[in-house]
Amino acid sequence: MSLWATLTIVSFGALMVFAILASIFVARLVRRPTLPLSEDVGGVAEVLRKLRKREPMTDEEVTLARQAVTDRGSFLALCIPLTIFSIGCFYVFGSLEHLHGLRPSERTFLGVIPMFTSTNLGIRMLKSAGLKRRLPKLAAQRVEE
Repeated sequence: MSLWATLTIVSFGALMVFAILASIFVARLVRRPTLPLSEDVGGVAEVLRKLRKREPMTDEEVTLARQAVTDRGSFLALCIPLTIFSIGCFYVFGSLEHLHGLRPSERTFLGVIPMFTSTNLGIRMLKSAGLKRRLPKLAAQRVEE
């Protein structure tokens, strides 16, 4: 078995694992009761913007910000961009295996596009998760009680 075949099989295995974990995360999100502010279009983005700029927020906004920051920082949430990245790897490695050493074309590297986009998504999720330090301390105690 060639290197590309091995990498294709490994990326397919990673794809399956990450897709299952991502679907578990999405199923948990669907079952969770929603906050009224999260139903508004752009509600979460507005709350995170306020958190980023350290503007005053209501208790409801703090609760939504805490929920969004916690969700985006969990490993299961990061499985979504990891799934997309694995799809790109599977496509590139599978194409290279299919060529059996022949010169690859531009089409072979179309899988790099989802790899770049998933990297961008993962970085943005981690940046949002980093806002956890900016959440008000008093609100953290109120939410936990």
